[in-house]
Amino acid sequence: ISGKSQLLFALVFTTRYLDLFTSFISLYNTSMKVEYTEELEKLVMLHAECIISLIKATLNGPLHSCYRLIYIACSYATVYLIYMKFKATYDGNHDTFRVEFLIVPVGGLSFLVNHDFSPLEILWTFSIYLESVAILPQLFMISKTGEAETITTHYLFFLGLYRALYLVNWIWRYYFEGFFDLIAVVAGVVQTVLYCDFFYLYVTKVHKYFNLLPLSP
Repeated sequence: ISGKSQLLFALVFTTRYLDLFTSFISLYNTSMKVEYTEELEKLVMLHAECIISLIKATLNGPLHSCYRLIYIACSYATVYLIYMKFKATYDGNHDTFRVEFLIVPVGGLSFLVNHDFSPLEILWTFSIYLESVAILPQLFMISKTGEAETITTHYLFFLGLYRALYLVNWIWRYYFEGFFDLIAVVAGVVQTVLYCDFFYLYVTKVHKYFNLLPLSP
């Protein structure tokens, strides 16, 4: 596992979720935004609005805040395990990608292309751009060693799949909600493209493995 990639992911979550300390939407306040109406023809719509409001309360309220804190804590815990607790097993000789070549350009781009020139918005944009390339040290490490443990390849595959599913989510939201975030979409496409070569190698390796399995017990 590349410690540098994990450091970048920790930085991604830290800069993305700084709003945890500046804003909070309670479950009660969100759920109470649905207006009451007595008209029979609006009952179905009211029920739908209640469900949507409760979902938003879950996504924006205390539970979602807990999830985001868990993301940050797990990211830094992973970094600690790599560089401290299991330092003896960390292959630092091959984890040599120059992360400043990612952080500096991404930082400059986040200042130039963003939705709003404010500190939190710039940091959010920085996190989106950085996440799209944070996996590069890991891919560079694999290409340098020419091999990776099976569990590492599975980890990378599902990490890439998670990003690819974001594209599906954006298509869904654009079609049903009219929502479109060009920055997030472009960054997601870039990250998915970076994974394409690995996806191909992963699928062919798994296919070869199953072809080698005996057909009879």
